[in-house]
Amino acid sequence: MLKKEYFSTQKHFPLTDFNTFHVPVTAALFTSVQSITDIIGLFKADVFVESKILILGGGSNILFTKDFDGIVIKNNLQGISIIREDDNHCWVKCASGEIWHSIIMYCVERNLGGIENLSLIPGTVGAAPIQNIGAYGVELKDVLEEVESIDIETGETKIFTNADCKFGYRDSIFKNELKNKYFITNVLLKLNKHPEFHISYGAIQQTLDKMGITELSVKTISDAVIHIRKSKLPDPAVLGNAGSFFKNPTISKSQYEILKKAFSDIPGYKVSDSEVKVPAGWLIEQCGWKGKRVGNTGAHKDQALVLVNYGNATGKEIYNLAMEIKESVMKKFGIEINPEVNII
Repeated sequence: MLKKEYFSTQKHFPLTDFNTFHVPVTAALFTSVQSITDIIGLFKADVFVESKILILGGGSNILFTKDFDGIVIKNNLQGISIIREDDNHCWVKCASGEIWHSIIMYCVERNLGGIENLSLIPGTVGAAPIQNIGAYGVELKDVLEEVESIDIETGETKIFTNADCKFGYRDSIFKNELKNKYFITNVLLKLNKHPEFHISYGAIQQTLDKMGITELSVKTISDAVIHIRKSKLPDPAVLGNAGSFFKNPTISKSQYEILKKAFSDIPGYKVSDSEVKVPAGWLIEQCGWKGKRVGNTGAHKDQALVLVNYGNATGKEIYNLAMEIKESVMKKFGIEINPEVNII
């Protein structure tokens, strides 16, 4: 059994500082875990068994639309280490409570390639495989070897291989059939000592040119991605947001070709011979949402894909705006866009 203070002294706990939208909601119960022992102890506690649960990392990919009437578990597991290496690769084990960008910096310092395009993505390591985070042509699944977890029901450790995770676009088995069934404790990444760089997606090459960078390295690409993200995305500490709110939709090639006739400048990226991915930000901007404010919320002035809290917005307000945007895109383009953010 956990010590009493882990949960009994933290009832009706404010979560405003634990979600990057800064939505003022509370948790009926709140606790934090620092070790595997804490986790196992919590799983055996009566209060855990009797409550709904929400495992919380950085709170950067979540929208609370109401108070949470269960127990919120703040993941504070820490640790980064190289567990093995050979001439070409290095395996880095990362505790799930670590800040994701800290892992980036650890790897950049050691010239380990594979995740530099994922620089400055907010959140913790534990959320990365759930979401299969990605940016600028790279996804976590490209470098992830294993996910270590604890079965919430039995307390037993289970290792998921890359294939076990059933990764998809911003998707995994942990968002679907295994949602809230496992507590991710560690992630194992296989990184490259002699990396191949991905600079063709988005504005990376253009940014490298503007920065006067001619020699590619893990660090220079990371620097370029950080520069892009800082120039396009608002800092959640200053303006509440959860980054990209919607996934980029994938449509059929035939539908894209029809839309191309009506909207000649519609961008698209080939996914397969029969599918095309269309940037959700472009679709939203064409519907007139970029920079538009609705009450206490709105779409950011520099990136329509980012919904923001201008102050005092409720989660319901932000959700309602998202649904209005979704409806307008469907009406104009016949394309369904879906939230990337986890809505509670």
